[in-house]
Amino acid sequence: MLFNIMLIFIGFAGLIWGGDRFVVGASSLAKIFGISPLIIGLTVVAFGTSAPEIFSSAVAALNQQPDLAIGNTLGSNLFNIGIVLGLTILIVPIKTPPVLLKQELPFLLFVTVITGALFFDLYLGVLDAVFLCLIILLTSFKIFRQKKDSYLITSNPSFSGGEVFFACGYILLGITLLIVGAKIVVAAATSIANAAGVPDVIVGLTVIAWGTSLPELATSLSCIRKGKYEIALGNVVGSNVLNILAVLPFPGVLSPSTIESTVLYRDYMLMLFVTLLLSGFCYYGVYANKKIGRLAGATFVLTYLGWFMLVLHEL
Repeated sequence: MLFNIMLIFIGFAGLIWGGDRFVVGASSLAKIFGISPLIIGLTVVAFGTSAPEIFSSAVAALNQQPDLAIGNTLGSNLFNIGIVLGLTILIVPIKTPPVLLKQELPFLLFVTVITGALFFDLYLGVLDAVFLCLIILLTSFKIFRQKKDSYLITSNPSFSGGEVFFACGYILLGITLLIVGAKIVVAAATSIANAAGVPDVIVGLTVIAWGTSLPELATSLSCIRKGKYEIALGNVVGSNVLNILAVLPFPGVLSPSTIESTVLYRDYMLMLFVTLLLSGFCYYGVYANKKIGRLAGATFVLTYLGWFMLVLHEL
């Protein structure tokens, strides 16, 4: 048991550092070839913070453990709003950027509702995964069409071969660490769960979700230190969208399976509730010209803790 716990910490370290190295390498390569900071943020950085969820869920699905992957998605989204954003707002109230209400927040609500519709038959299969992938492709195309002028900047002709070599090296190192770290975390967590008789979905909702959400927590705390409070809110919204659209297709394609009713009625419904709650606070903050205050932060944290106690009680 102790050995497996140590392996989980080692695996999480690999996931987090691997995601960081991947972002550094990809960002450097993008700048070398003249890709704008906007598209770097929309793709590379967004992927980097969600990479632990994506890779650990892919490994779980390949190991025919879809409950682990589904639990990781729902658990990460709950943790992001309940703990990451909740603690951030408890420390420093945040003013909602009005631009967030135009596209990102409505889109998070949209994909959250779509997830419930796909879960409603208590089955996640290939068609569900294809539908989610189509949403990713269509949304990416729409964003590119709307903002393509912002991506067109001149290339950097002064880069050296060494810069390209090191950027590619960081990318390969990051991907390797992500894959190896994901395999270690999934294997160790599964071993602990089997020994303790804990269902895979609970392990995904809690242990793996906490570990894979560490990049979001670290990013939000860093934003607080640097005074960039609004970025912490955008980080949570963007990460939750990617967790749904980029993670759920893996179990759908690689390991189609039924979904436990408790996952729909307990875990998904709470994810929908806190997402609606977040939207309500954001819309009120913009139209009343007020910050999302500590009362909202306490509400998110207490809601998450209440859900977690319920999960423990039902074991």
